[in-house]
Amino acid sequence: MAQRHPTDHMTEPASGERAARSSGEAAAKPAPSTSGEIAHVSGAAIVYRLSDVGYGIRLDQALDLLATSAPERVRPVRGEGQAIQIPNPPITVVLGTEIMAVQEWRLEVEVSARIFDFGVISLRVRIPTPGELSWREFTDFGTAVDDPAVVHELFEQHLRLLMSRIAPAIDRPEVAPVTEDYIVYRVNRLIGTAGETLSTDALRDVDVVPLLLNEQRPLSADARRELLPHRFSYYADDLALLTWNNALVVEPALHDTDVQFILEFANAQLLELRYYDALLDAELPLMYDRIANTRSQRVAFLGRGYAPMLGQLQTFVADSTELVERVENSLKVTDDVYLARVYSATLEIFRGPAWRAGIDRKLRIIRETYAMLQGEAQAGRAEALELSIVLLIVAEIVMALIRG
Repeated sequence: MAQRHPTDHMTEPASGERAARSSGEAAAKPAPSTSGEIAHVSGAAIVYRLSDVGYGIRLDQALDLLATSAPERVRPVRGEGQAIQIPNPPITVVLGTEIMAVQEWRLEVEVSARIFDFGVISLRVRIPTPGELSWREFTDFGTAVDDPAVVHELFEQHLRLLMSRIAPAIDRPEVAPVTEDYIVYRVNRLIGTAGETLSTDALRDVDVVPLLLNEQRPLSADARRELLPHRFSYYADDLALLTWNNALVVEPALHDTDVQFILEFANAQLLELRYYDALLDAELPLMYDRIANTRSQRVAFLGRGYAPMLGQLQTFVADSTELVERVENSLKVTDDVYLARVYSATLEIFRGPAWRAGIDRKLRIIRETYAMLQGEAQAGRAEALELSIVLLIVAEIVMALIRG
């Protein structure tokens, strides 16, 4: 049975440990071999399911509600992580362990969650490899894990339990139909045929396409360049290969999960953009129907029929704009360092700017419609006022004629 693993806890290491990672102590360890064929790998697959559960979550209150589970406020732990500014760090909490069947193995998996203040809960299931596997076996293991049915029931159960625990801290609780799934294949060690530790250069001779893209037929060189262009390394023994649905992260330091943290944060932001884009798509036709219905009523002549609609549109635009801005400002990059480049590349892969542009365009349509209705209502009131003045003048003339 696989043992519980501390890799995805995001605990803060001691400053001496961080310094040893980048200087003296790390230099005392044997350097990874720069050549050789991969015989075995060891690691895990971390499966993510992100859900929007409300307008916002008060993290300080959620910390108190989860106190018995020892929740943590987490940030990147690397030195260059200081270039990542997070005004309101999310909460990480371990929810327990479960037994899961993966292929012929029954593995002990760890379930945890990360809670974001903009209303997103990210559930994670860490599935360790059953010992050391060949690259082909690791690929088959990853393919088996990349099946929504494997973890769907587990995610549903833990989401319900977690929401019930933090319900008082959730503003306007409602689980959105839009979810975001992602998998990080974590490799802690690349082992050569002689048992030596290999550098990440050994992966250049390995076909990662079946693992990351789930394609069994060989891809052309052009397709590989187009689909796998995002490759990042900071140390000689780490690597991050990013795609739309998953990522391969090679990192021998068990406590270092900064790349996973950045990928998870970007997925949470993507989920919110997708959710509000879908919300606006649903709102636009409803708005047009309400306008047509109001115009068919006589009261629209005086502009009074538009008052409830104008109030609803104003509230909707304000809420949407405020939350989207809060999501985008939840993580800021202040310098072009390794983690910042990973974050920027992830947003590019997720087409974050395109999603935001679509949301801005739809919000602009609603604002223009609001201005049009407001102008129409004012024109109706002005027309009624002019008619009243004309009627009063006519009445005065008639009364003067009668008196004469």
